[in-house]
Amino acid sequence: MTITGGCLCGQVRWTATAEPFVTRACWCRLCQSIGAGSGTVNAGFPSEAVTVEGETRDFAAVADSGNVMHRLFCPSCGVHLFSQAEVRRHQLFIRVGTFDDPNLTRPEMTIWTAQAPTWACIDETIPSQPGQPAPAALAQPDGGKPYLT
Repeated sequence: MTITGGCLCGQVRWTATAEPFVTRACWCRLCQSIGAGSGTVNAGFPSEAVTVEGETRDFAAVADSGNVMHRLFCPSCGVHLFSQAEVRRHQLFIRVGTFDDPNLTRPEMTIWTAQAPTWACIDETIPSQPGQPAPAALAQPDGGKPYLT
């Protein structure tokens, strides 16, 4: 399976040659900022299955989980495309809103619900977690892959 996507202006394009191993809706405060008030929906891929064309910029910050997260975005239009934890370089999370076809995956879980505003629409038919769940299971290959910056 090949999944493609990109930013709003088209200067950054990505291709994934694997299916997502997990897709989650996130309501942490940082994702609310990225989502302009809403949460974000993020699909996890093995890093080695993703190629990126075009320049991205990196915003690094410590997440509520305690992990240093790298959030990569288009420097031209500002769209956030990717997240990657320093401790899990073998995993790359892609914002589902950047998929060319966002119907290819759907959230399996909603996380950080304790930080969601009272008006948030949270799908009660899927599992939810008030904070950070255990990391998604994906074996790390030897040496990992460097960040996509």
